[in-house]
Amino acid sequence: MGGKNYITPSGLQRLKEEHRFLLTRERPAVTKVVAWAASNGDRSENADYQYGKRRLRQIDGRIRFLTKRIDAAEVVDPERPRAGQAATRAFFGATVRYANAAGTERVVSIVGSDEVDLNRHHISWMSPLGRALMKSAAGDRVALQAPGGTEYLVVLEVCYERISVEPFREPPGAEASAKEPLADANRHDQG
Repeated sequence: MGGKNYITPSGLQRLKEEHRFLLTRERPAVTKVVAWAASNGDRSENADYQYGKRRLRQIDGRIRFLTKRIDAAEVVDPERPRAGQAATRAFFGATVRYANAAGTERVVSIVGSDEVDLNRHHISWMSPLGRALMKSAAGDRVALQAPGGTEYLVVLEVCYERISVEPFREPPGAEASAKEPLADANRHDQG
């Protein structure tokens, strides 16, 4: 995964939002839980403490990964005006309409590896389909090397338009959105 990380502006925004959430909300919330669990005594059999420490390692790993991906980001805006072959051929950021041998038409957008979303038909420029479509223009016949053999596709249209990436959403069950553990503990102690 070394080298440049080609990404759309909205894809980079999503990575930055997740990074900010982990640094400013999730990590501090989990740290608070670990501190509370550690204050309960024996850590060797303390599930809250063990889980919290494991969760902190996962968060720190994800923060390091996101930092590297953001630092290596090479933003390519699909809406930027293009001239010559760059406007008519499929490159990173293109939305391509193609048909398979049976005549079934599909539309895909070629995005970075951090933006792949098959529900939205966003494919990586490094995927077999992305590589097959790369540099093609309307009317071209391309060969897709699929696991079941070679499939031939006809490119019907190549265009460059805004590619909408699913925004970052706080994961369900995130510690930052959970109830305050110390407040819960205090309530039980008073009962």
